[in-house]
Amino acid sequence: MRLSAANKAGSRSRRLVLAALISMGCICAGASLGSSSIRLADTARIILGRTEGISARDVSIVRQLRLPRVLLAFMVGGALAVSGAVFQSILKNQLASPYVIGVSSGASLGAALVILCGLSLPLLGRFTLPVTGFTAGLLTVFFVIAFSVRLDPNMSGNTVILFGMVVSLFVNALLTTLMALFREELKTLILWQMGSFALKGWPYVTMMLPFVVLGGFGLIRHSRDLDLLSFGEDEAQALGLEARSVKRRLFFLASLLTGAAVALCGAIGFVDLIAPHIGRRIIGPNHRYALPMSFFIGGCMMITADLAARTIISPAELPVGAVTCLIGAPFFAWVYFRRGRG
Repeated sequence: MRLSAANKAGSRSRRLVLAALISMGCICAGASLGSSSIRLADTARIILGRTEGISARDVSIVRQLRLPRVLLAFMVGGALAVSGAVFQSILKNQLASPYVIGVSSGASLGAALVILCGLSLPLLGRFTLPVTGFTAGLLTVFFVIAFSVRLDPNMSGNTVILFGMVVSLFVNALLTTLMALFREELKTLILWQMGSFALKGWPYVTMMLPFVVLGGFGLIRHSRDLDLLSFGEDEAQALGLEARSVKRRLFFLASLLTGAAVALCGAIGFVDLIAPHIGRRIIGPNHRYALPMSFFIGGCMMITADLAARTIISPAELPVGAVTCLIGAPFFAWVYFRRGRG
């Protein structure tokens, strides 16, 4: 039996290594393809710092334009996917996502205040929008969790989902009112909400990286707690887990990842729903392996969606959120009806 468990762990580890290698290839491909295609081998050499024999123009395109964009897309997709996997496990709902507790609506309201009112905070400059959106998104999450605890001390999944939906609807009503009052900036706000990685260079990568590292490793440290919670709160408490406090920490860490992703790049949907399902199919339900696999799959999906967004109608661009919705909506319907038949 121990040998069988060791074989399973080895198989899962090999699959993770393969997923990491595929992700590296996906990053190289994303930095190579575009309106001006560059050979994949040259792109790999540029990333590795070996630029001999490669034109300065190609080096500049990869290093200054495409590579930061692709890395940001990869981190945002991975962050959303990991958050989705955590929320689905905590709420015990295959269709749950971080957006159900108001992260997206709160961040959108914060961003709307910046865009519509032309706010610019000292020292932050052009980063006023992502910082404000991130803060507003987290405040909305804290509000939802605090009131969910008051309504239901055990923080059952249904209570969190229902109250999160109520808060999201209220915040969206405030957002709609602002949009009606400031019609001139309406197009800018709608494009931001649909999500984009255009004109986001290395500073955005630098801002996203700490959240991915802290939030990702924090959630992986709680992988055993997630495994226990998936059996049910009563069983988890019987095994010595403080379910209520652990769920709060998990909500906070997952919302941290989602809030950073939404604040920097807009509300991009369905990656947080699709990637965890694919990850569990490939590697199983053990969160020690499922979370990293979800991260790799979500990152590759986001790179692919962004590549489609910037090449389908080149030289113009589609919002990347529109591309993920076109892919995700049928998948969402398939999961829902499949679960209903089950």
